[in-house]
Order: sequence, then structure tokens, then C-alpha cells
Amino acid sequence: MLLTNGAVMDYALKTEGDFRYIETGGKGETLLLLHGLFGALSNFKGLLDYFGKNYNVVVPILPIYDMPLRKVSLKGLLQHIGAFVKHKSYTQMHVLGNSLGGHLALLFTLAYPEKVRSMILTGSSGLFEKAMGSTFPKRGDYEYIKKKTEETFYNPAVATKELVDEVFDIVNNRLKAIRVIAMAKSAIRNNLEEELPKIKVPTLLIWGKQDSITPPFVAEQFHELIPNSKLVFIDQCGHAPMMEHPKEFAAHLEAFLDEVRKR
Repeated sequence: MLLTNGAVMDYALKTEGDFRYIETGGKGETLLLLHGLFGALSNFKGLLDYFGKNYNVVVPILPIYDMPLRKVSLKGLLQHIGAFVKHKSYTQMHVLGNSLGGHLALLFTLAYPEKVRSMILTGSSGLFEKAMGSTFPKRGDYEYIKKKTEETFYNPAVATKELVDEVFDIVNNRLKAIRVIAMAKSAIRNNLEEELPKIKVPTLLIWGKQDSITPPFVAEQFHELIPNSKLVFIDQCGHAPMMEHPKEFAAHLEAFLDEVRKR
């Protein structure tokens, strides 16, 4: 789940109270994007560019590194997302999540089914994931962090120096590293296998065929457990399809959203 923590310079970052987010203000329905544990706005640049005019694409920054340590958990982030959606008065959203963000999309859909028109998961936790472990024994080793970051992708070149530097800075900040570990442990404890059959909204699963963190069998299990779901694989692709193959990802998403709208 190692994803870039950078910003998207083409879009204004808004701050309202405890909430920081990007909102494109497109003319259509709201598409809420939830980033992963190391992720942030730049993970979704391709989707912002592609859908920003025809959808109101919204990317809240999850306060993983800002909330009190005692609240660093999936429950704490879910409460933040719920408060943000209430603050913005969003209804009938399409909710998309990558990695930990997918886990949160699942929890949000289970908690607020009336607010979700469809759900899209990519490389989602919630059933199984290969994590970095409970500590960062080599967090001062740049080459180790570089290797772990490259393993996120099928094509290691996607792990640019800027991306690796951002991940390295996070894991070498003691307070941030503690929060990363706490959040990862919270995700591992929160297995949703028994809850998934309760999800009734149309669901699209877009998965990297070479995802080594949440491997293809995880996608197949999500597909089996979520009643109204569709699964597509992207070849030569790792844990972050929207970054590694943004055009193919967007095409699958657009076809799915068109289908949901026709229903």
C-alpha cells in the first residue's frame, strides 16, 4: 500500500474546519476518492483530470498523521469521513477507494448505505494484505524503502525518486511511523468477510493482475462475497492501477458509472 504522499498542483486545496480536500465542482454526480495509508491527492491525478468536468470529484485528505494517536484507527477515519460528508451535504455518491481507502469505502458503505450509489474498490484491504510488518526495522535504509516502494508496482519505474523520498520521509519520522503501524494493525484486525454480503450497491473491482500486496485471489474473494459486483483485471499492473494504468482504469470506471446511471 505504499503510495505517494504528494499534492496535485492543478487543483486548489480547500480547508474548512478540520477538513482538507480537493473538489473539482463538475456538473455531474459526486465521485468520492479515498486514498491509501501512504497515499494522498496525487494518486488520483489521472481520475481528477478525466472525470473532473463531468463529475464532482472530491478527494479528502485523511488525517492519519494529524488525529490524536488514541484515535488512529479505521473507526477514527470513518468518523472523519462521515463528518466530512455531512458537512458537505453529499448524497448518492460513487465511492472509490484504493488500498486502505478501499477498506474505508467498504466501512462507509456498510455504515451509510443510503448515501452510496455505487462503490469501486482497487487493491483494497479488508480481507487480506501483505503488509510491511509491525515495525520498520530498516527505516533508515533508503535502498530498502526504495525496494519496498517499487514492489507496489509491476513497473518499478513508476516509483519515482520523488515518490520514494516521500515514503522515506514518512517512515523516518517517528511519530508518523507510529501512526502508520497503528493504522496498519487496525486494518488487519478489521476483517470484513462476514459483513460483505450485506453490501447491495453496484460494485466494481478493478485489480492489478500482478498485485503482490492484495493478490488476485483477494479480488476474487471480494467478487464472491459482494452480491452485486463486477471484477476486471488489468495486466502488467500492481497495487495501484489508477496510477500505473490511468487510461485503462478510467475507461473501466467510466463504463461502470454509465451502466449504473442507466439503471
